[in-house]
Amino acid sequence: MNTEDIQIMPEAGNENLYERKTFSIDKNQEPIRIDKWLQMHLENASRNKIQKGIEAGFLTVNGKIVKSNYKIKPGDELVLLSYTNPEYAEVKAEPIPLDIVYEDDTILVVNKPANMVVHPGVGNYTGTLLNGVKYHLLQQNENVDEDELPRYGLVHRIDKNTTGLLVLAKTADAAAHLAKQFFHHTVQRKYVALVWGNVEENEGTINAHIARHQQYRKMFAAYPDGETGKHAITHYRVIERFNYVTLVECVLETGRTHQIRVHMKHIGHTLFNDYEYGGDKILKGTIYSKYKQFVENCFEVCNRCALHAKTLGFVHPKTSKELLFNSELPTDMQQLIEKWRNYVQHKNITD
Repeated sequence: MNTEDIQIMPEAGNENLYERKTFSIDKNQEPIRIDKWLQMHLENASRNKIQKGIEAGFLTVNGKIVKSNYKIKPGDELVLLSYTNPEYAEVKAEPIPLDIVYEDDTILVVNKPANMVVHPGVGNYTGTLLNGVKYHLLQQNENVDEDELPRYGLVHRIDKNTTGLLVLAKTADAAAHLAKQFFHHTVQRKYVALVWGNVEENEGTINAHIARHQQYRKMFAAYPDGETGKHAITHYRVIERFNYVTLVECVLETGRTHQIRVHMKHIGHTLFNDYEYGGDKILKGTIYSKYKQFVENCFEVCNRCALHAKTLGFVHPKTSKELLFNSELPTDMQQLIEKWRNYVQHKNITD
């Protein structure tokens, strides 16, 4: 058996929460039920979970969905989407208010606030978005659990300090459908960010691999030579200029962890107040104390990385209709932008 793991969330990280595993069946393989074969070749996978995953469409053989009783043959090509996250912890239901943008019997679209972790992990076992999602789902179906709905439908994530839109599945079938869309980069995602410096080009594309920072392991870095890390592409467009900072729209073609933050820093435009990447210092502007005080006030108004997941578009797993959702900028970013707008206007009048 030849195997090739194409990880969607390896050590280098990713916003998507599924990995793709491919298996090529040896020519000497005797016919055997596919659920039994997978149980023998996957660690910590019960027969029951494998069968439910097959029924939901997480597995294809030679490009086609099969049933659990399918018997593998020599030369078969298996592709399996499976959840992977070593930091993931048990989810406890908590009555956390959710800003629900859209909901039906198949999907749930929520607008995540700032300073909220998406799922439980080391150091964040409670108070996460998924704690609230589990509680919400239990009110509708008291029997829902992770056997029926892996990770309670979570198929992608955004950073703790990033606000904006997330879609979750309410059925295993929907989770498989959405996971495939994220894997094939067909999901439309637009972000709005305030970055340091005057972005010279009105629009552009950043093409640089992303991997763990070689010195600071909690950070990521861009590797434009393409020899390190994972392929990553970000398209950007200038929305408004404020002399020393620029408001930009970023469209993700891929979805690596910290992608926008890393890519914008790579081209010299660190996100405003992004403390992990040095954006919480004055990187552009004047030496005057009044300007320094103004920027400090801006940091207080938006005390996080100025990044918002504004647009999310995908194909509905059940109806096959294309859905597009937009969310307003959160209050802290609106106030931050208005402060810079007023600063520029006042500066121009003074000049």
